Amino acid sequence: MQTLANRGGGPGPWILFLPLIRAAVVIGVVTLLRRTVWCGRSGPWAADPRPSGDSPLAVLGRRFASGDIDEDEYWRRLSVLDERFGREGGA
Repeated sequence: MQTLANRGGGPGPWILFLPLIRAAVVIGVVTLLRRTVWCGRSGPWAADPRPSGDSPLAVLGRRFASGDIDEDEYWRRLSVLDERFGREGGA
């Protein structure tokens, strides 16, 4: 009866490591692509850095864009929001 550990010229136990090495290479390539090339694409793992909905920063941005408040008022309120809540998106 021949086994994989047979030293008589067979492939030996190293044949079991080939699928593991191939899987490690595929996982490494996918991880590398995900961190470099694909980082600009949106997906379920990507957070949107822009404020959305009715967040205080979104409301402030809309009011400034529509002309309800001037630039000085915008920056003053933005600094208060940053001190109180911090930036959304880590910027």
